[in-house]
Amino acid sequence: MQLQTNRETATLAGGCFWCLEAVFSRMKGVDSALSGYMGGTAQQPTYREVCSGRTGHAEVVQLAFDPAVASYRQILEVFFAIHDPTTLNRQGQDVGTQYRSAIFFHSAAQKAAAQSVIAELTAQKLWDDPIVTAVEPASQFWVAEDYHQDYFTNHPDQPYCGLVVAPKVAKFRKKFAALLRS
Repeated sequence: MQLQTNRETATLAGGCFWCLEAVFSRMKGVDSALSGYMGGTAQQPTYREVCSGRTGHAEVVQLAFDPAVASYRQILEVFFAIHDPTTLNRQGQDVGTQYRSAIFFHSAAQKAAAQSVIAELTAQKLWDDPIVTAVEPASQFWVAEDYHQDYFTNHPDQPYCGLVVAPKVAKFRKKFAALLRS
């Protein structure tokens, strides 16, 4: 007898997708983390088009996860810990709408969870500035070009990976050790 397990999808934008993918691919219960684009108008956008800021897409990571192992709430807690949700259309030196902070929900339950987590974090006053993370319905997901997938794993010596991605992965490992894939 084969056991069926349920999988859910989460789609998050929090700056460069290399950072999010690198963290979530190391999280227990996440089966896959794909870099891609969501939230824009162009069909089959390319990285160059998205980087121009004219398509309206955000760089996102789309996760397939087992909610019995990694809850959606835990995914959101990691998300808010590894990026700055208070900067509009920016993460560090990455500037433009493609780097916005957004949660693209796939169900009413995900929307409610996202709003609840944002309300709790706002009440905790963890940041000096207000949270600007958008909560939007998921739209068409476009998988990014192959060379963007597993970028940090494949290019650990690339300067951006060392300066920007690696510290986020280290922060995840330290703060969420219990969620780290073995």
